[in-house]
Amino acid sequence: MEQLTDLKAILHSKRANIYYLERCRVMQKDGRVLYLTEAKSENRYWNIPIANTSCLLLGTGTSITQAAMRMLAQAGVLVGFCGGGGTPLLMANEVEWLTPQSEYRPTEYLQGWMQFWFDDVKRLQVAKQFQLARMHYLQTLWGKDRDLKAEGFDSTNPTVRSALSNSANKINVAQKISYLLQCEAQLTKKLYKFAANVTQYGDFTRGRDNNDTANAFLNHGNYLAYGLAATTLWVLGIPHGFAVMHGKTRRGALVFDVADLIKDAIILPWAFIAAKENATEQEFRQQCLQAFTDHKALDFMIEQVKAVALRTDWDINVCGVETL
Repeated sequence: MEQLTDLKAILHSKRANIYYLERCRVMQKDGRVLYLTEAKSENRYWNIPIANTSCLLLGTGTSITQAAMRMLAQAGVLVGFCGGGGTPLLMANEVEWLTPQSEYRPTEYLQGWMQFWFDDVKRLQVAKQFQLARMHYLQTLWGKDRDLKAEGFDSTNPTVRSALSNSANKINVAQKISYLLQCEAQLTKKLYKFAANVTQYGDFTRGRDNNDTANAFLNHGNYLAYGLAATTLWVLGIPHGFAVMHGKTRRGALVFDVADLIKDAIILPWAFIAAKENATEQEFRQQCLQAFTDHKALDFMIEQVKAVALRTDWDINVCGVETL
């Protein structure tokens, strides 16, 4: 069996794989973690490269052995149970993350987080910083991704530029978290409308219970982003309850705050593109995972959280961040 140090040789920010599995059994065999699928004539085993995996989503009809969980924990892989297609079966459900236990995770990031978290003003500054970083990421990604630009998702488009600029101006003058949440909702609504127009999707209303294809893909993709966010926070040793925006309404809300850094830039456009092309869930999922890798999404999330946790210049107003 591999040693613990060998299993953690690849940094989480550099790991390539997120797995969604259904109708299979995850087990340990010969020092490896495998998943078993049953065929009519034979059983098939497939290897999971756990040292290069950030998180594992277990969907409908899955089971996992204690031995496999032990190896996944040693490799620092987050494991979550979810409904079919990577999203909950019920709206009230959330992915329940089983985080690997380690006494040797870093403490400096949690200590840094606690230095600002109990101060309402500083927590508001961090929420602003996250929202501005989210828009800069979208602006950069939509400005260079050839596939997205070919589909009409271009950050130089006047509609997109106007929406980002107006939202940034509102964020910079925000005095309350509730106002920031309104700004976030307004920007995302404009991006939904833009996406529906450029893909000729037709009328679109966002709703987690809506059964249309774009909403289903958005639900699916968002949970992939939540997997990256949960991985980010586990790597840095910061509990999910210390949110900066969604804390009053959602349990484990820091996962949602961190996932928001990349959702609009990656999940939103590909959900509408996949809906236009009548893609399968697997094809959409593969596209999202490839985009995460191409644009170093996990790296970006980790660096943003680290920058906040290690920040020392709290007397300098974060509103000095360049306006889009």
